[in-house]
Amino acid sequence: MAHDHAHGIGRDADRRLLAGALVLIVAFLAGEVVVGLVVGSLALLADAGHMLTDAGAIGLALVAMRLAARPATGAYTFGLRRVEILSAQVNGLTLAVLVVVFVIGGVRRLLDPPDVPGAPLAVVAAVGILVNLAAAALLARADRRSLNVAGAYWHVVTDLFAFVATLVAGLVIRWTGWTRADAAAALVVAALMAAAAYRLLRDSSRVFLEAAPRGLDAGVVEAAIRAVDDVADVHELHVWEVTSGFPALSAHVLVDASADCHERRLTIESLLGSTFGIEHTTLQVDHRDDVLPPSTLGRRIHPERRRHH
Repeated sequence: MAHDHAHGIGRDADRRLLAGALVLIVAFLAGEVVVGLVVGSLALLADAGHMLTDAGAIGLALVAMRLAARPATGAYTFGLRRVEILSAQVNGLTLAVLVVVFVIGGVRRLLDPPDVPGAPLAVVAAVGILVNLAAAALLARADRRSLNVAGAYWHVVTDLFAFVATLVAGLVIRWTGWTRADAAAALVVAALMAAAAYRLLRDSSRVFLEAAPRGLDAGVVEAAIRAVDDVADVHELHVWEVTSGFPALSAHVLVDASADCHERRLTIESLLGSTFGIEHTTLQVDHRDDVLPPSTLGRRIHPERRRHH
């Protein structure tokens, strides 16, 4: 049963929203790097590094969406849909690398804090909060059921909280002169990056390892199939995600000799779609008396051979 993961109108709208957020972030990123280098603020440069990953995440998301929309051809029987998951994993790995960089820099500056002016830090952070609020508002309107889009969204939301930490650091330096606040803010940013990296790597790895979709218990699915009238047994049940929002299932189902295999298959497909949201299914349905014992299940007995047994 065919399942269209990419809906034309929704995809076009998502691309426009992502492109709008990308323009906002790139424009602010350029200004933040300049100010960070001029005043020597690690917190601002850490924020800029995260903003760079935000821009990269959105850029990759846009490219991945375009590739995923291509039809299946040649050896790629599912098309390039899983490129979106690859994009999410690349974003997670990039964040993980930046975490190491900024933790090392933050610890060094805690031990030997430089003289960082608080006022420019606070001003840039305040502007960054506004920019990230606008970008997050745009991405919140996109379809975040896609791990690709959700990854870009959480990048921006994480950066929003990072700018709040930087604003606090700037105000603390301005009012108290405690310059270690800059390094402390950088470590907070690193912690937020680590959380985002873990979430992206965890969820994308589940898809690559073909785990059952989050929140979907394969045992419950099997029990539901077994509960269908005339179903005698279920073997080789596999549930996985081709990409986020595109669950798939395959199974070998045995039914009673008196049952209509075709009709039972349609019933099971309807059940999987309405109850579990699984529209892409591959079901082999046989009469239980027409197959070998479970130890060699999957090899059909030819009718002429069966008459000799």
